Amino acid sequence: MNEVTDALNQIKEAIIEGKYEIIPQLLEGALKLGSEPKLILNEYMIPAMTEVGNRFEKHQIFIPEMMMSAKAMHAGLQIVEPLLSKAEIEPSGSFVIGTVKGDFHDIGKNIVAIMLRGNGIKVIDLGSDVSAETFVEQVKSHGAKILGMSALLTTTMMQMEHTIQLAIREGLRENVKIMVGGAPLTEGFSKKIGADCYAPNAGAAVRIARSILTNTN
Repeated sequence: MNEVTDALNQIKEAIIEGKYEIIPQLLEGALKLGSEPKLILNEYMIPAMTEVGNRFEKHQIFIPEMMMSAKAMHAGLQIVEPLLSKAEIEPSGSFVIGTVKGDFHDIGKNIVAIMLRGNGIKVIDLGSDVSAETFVEQVKSHGAKILGMSALLTTTMMQMEHTIQLAIREGLRENVKIMVGGAPLTEGFSKKIGADCYAPNAGAAVRIARSILTNTN
């Protein structure tokens, strides 16, 4: 293994292990050795976060470890992104996300948003207590390819179906994939309300989103 490859692999491992404090030093070393920022991002940093998502989905790591990895990724992005041209950092697609109307629980949704951003996906985070009208309006405004809705309360779950029906009436349904998630949800419920996919956790959300965007680009 040559010096450059070793430096790049150290960056990847540091992100996976959540060692955010050494990321600036490692990146500086790789850049001095002549590594291209685009290669560092696409071949090492983003795959590192993909691996984090996979490990989380397999219960090999948990939320605290995942959040440390996200922090390391953020530290790296602050250094790498200013070195890239606009074309080089063009997101793979837009993902509108929010917690449905009447529900103010957003921790899970926030984790998903962080992981999506870490994987190079443009995220429009609408926060919590989001109405069906706002979801649909933002999908239109951003030309989003994916709409993600979260709910933690059984009393708010049906807001997801309301949003899907509104998207149909507005003629958007064929242009956007709808992903749902949250503690009380199931795969069966997602199919019943007409969603395209169900994400039981952040790792699954990233994996599904990347698959959708790869197939639609």
